[in-house]
Amino acid sequence: MQRVTRYPLIIKNILENTPENHPDHSHLKHALEKAEELCSQVNEGVREKENSDRLEWIQAHVQCEGLSEQLVFNSVTNCLGPRKFLHSGKLYKAKSNKELYGFLFNDFLLLTQIIKPLGSSGTDKVFSPKSNLQYKMYKTPIFLNEVLVKLPTDPSGDEPIFHISHIDRVYTLRAESINERTAWVQKIKAASELYIETEKKKREKAYLVRSQRATGIGRLMVNIVEGIELKPCRSHGKSNPYCEVTMGSQCHITKTIQDTLNPKWNSNCQFFIKDLEQDVLCITVFERDQFSPDDFLGRTEIRVADIKKDQGSKGPVTKCLLLHEVPTGEIVVRLDLQLFDEP
Repeated sequence: MQRVTRYPLIIKNILENTPENHPDHSHLKHALEKAEELCSQVNEGVREKENSDRLEWIQAHVQCEGLSEQLVFNSVTNCLGPRKFLHSGKLYKAKSNKELYGFLFNDFLLLTQIIKPLGSSGTDKVFSPKSNLQYKMYKTPIFLNEVLVKLPTDPSGDEPIFHISHIDRVYTLRAESINERTAWVQKIKAASELYIETEKKKREKAYLVRSQRATGIGRLMVNIVEGIELKPCRSHGKSNPYCEVTMGSQCHITKTIQDTLNPKWNSNCQFFIKDLEQDVLCITVFERDQFSPDDFLGRTEIRVADIKKDQGSKGPVTKCLLLHEVPTGEIVVRLDLQLFDEP
C-alpha cells in the first residue's frame, strides 16, 4: 500500500527532471497519469473497506429495538446509494447533561446511550474489533432530509452547544469541544444538503409531465382509486404502499398510505398521449421504506389503444388491474382518454 502511494511522487520527480524533448517525457506523463489513477482506486478501496468495517461494528454493538422495519447498517440507503458512516462521538443533552453517543450516516443521525461502560483495559474503544462496548438506541433515527442544524445565538460562548430542529422537535446538544461542535455542524449540514438535493432531483424527474403540456395528440386522465389485498412486507402483516404511475418519461407518484394492505389513494394525474398505438400506462406499487430501497409490491400496465377501445363513447371507465410478479394484489383505476382532434 505504501509503495503504491509513493509511485506518483517518484514518477513526478523523474518527469520534472526530464526535458520535454526527451523521448521518455511522453511515456513518463502517461505513467504518472496511470499511477495517480491506480493510487486513487486503492485509496477509494481502503475507504470503502473501512466504511464497511465500521458499519458492521455498529450493527454488532448498537441495539435498535422498536423500529418498524429492520435496520441493516451496511446496506443501500433509500435513495442515496450505499450507506456511509460520516462521524461519531460523545454528545450531551444541554439541559440535563445526559450523556449520549451519536453516529452520523449519510441518511440519518442515530443518538444512542452506552449500556456497557467504557472499560479501563484500553480495548473498549469505538470500532475496536475487541471492544465490549454496547449501545442502545435513544431516539428513533433522525433523517437528515428533515433537519435544520443551527449554532446558538452567541456561537463564541464557552459552551460548545448546537441545535438540531427535526420536524416539530428541537434537540439542544453539547459537544466535547468547540472543534467537535464544528465537525458535527459541518458534517450534518453537508449531508442534509446532499440528501435534500437528491430528493429534489427525483421530484423534478417525477413532474416532468408538467413540461409536456403543450405536446401530444391527447391526454389520459388517471385516478388511482385503491389497492386490494397487496403483498404484506412488514412483520405485523401490513405495508406502507404507494404507486409510481408512468407513461414513457412522464411520471406521477401517489402519496404513501401507512399500515394497510388495502390503501385508498384517490390520487389524480394526467398523461399526454404521443402515440395512440404505442403508449402504455404502467403502474408499479412499492412499499415505502426508511433505511433501504423501497420494496416491490407488483406492477401492471394497460395500452392506451385498449383504453380507447373499452371507453368508446361511454366516457370514463373504471378497471380492476391484476398486479404481476407478486402472489397477490390488484389496483383499481379510473381512466378518461381525451383526444384533442375529436369533437
